[in-house]
Amino acid sequence: MAITSLQDEHKLLLALEHDDEAAFIQFYQHYWKDLLTIAWNHTKDKTLAEDIVHEVFMKLWENRKEQVIQSVAGFLATAVKFSVFKHYRKEERRKNLVIENQLFNDTYVDDEAKINQLFLEEYISGVVEEMPERSRLVFKLSRTDGLKNPEIAAMLGISEKGVEANLTRALKILRERMKNDGVFLLIAVESAHFLLK
Repeated sequence: MAITSLQDEHKLLLALEHDDEAAFIQFYQHYWKDLLTIAWNHTKDKTLAEDIVHEVFMKLWENRKEQVIQSVAGFLATAVKFSVFKHYRKEERRKNLVIENQLFNDTYVDDEAKINQLFLEEYISGVVEEMPERSRLVFKLSRTDGLKNPEIAAMLGISEKGVEANLTRALKILRERMKNDGVFLLIAVESAHFLLK
């Protein structure tokens, strides 16, 4: 079955959840070229790009029963970008550890959490920049600068209810994007909860 609609996609997702290898192959054949292009654009390394796409599809299969995917394209694209991000952060960390002669330092164990946190911060920044101007400004003043609602209201010359409405709108946009892109499934849920509290 070719994937020509969301209905087709949802049917295949249901089949995938029930261990249908044919559904997995359909997703692979439909999306691998686009994902390879994304990986190549970020790495400029054919072998690395192929490895990353392969890894993303393997995780799709391994976690087929746990994942709740709204958009397969968004989920897989985000997974590829996340894998590229993790690869380069790990490489950078390894180089730094060698330079510092700390290859076996205990802090290396924390790399995964730090990488996940950095990816989440960069992802959220990207989504925030696409928000309507007022919502973007309120979100940054609240979450980045740590200002209270009354302070934001006074600074922007709007009511506290206006601040709350814009903050609610910003958080709704962010949560929906994260859900659709599958970001909650790629990173530590605790980190997401901390940033969205």
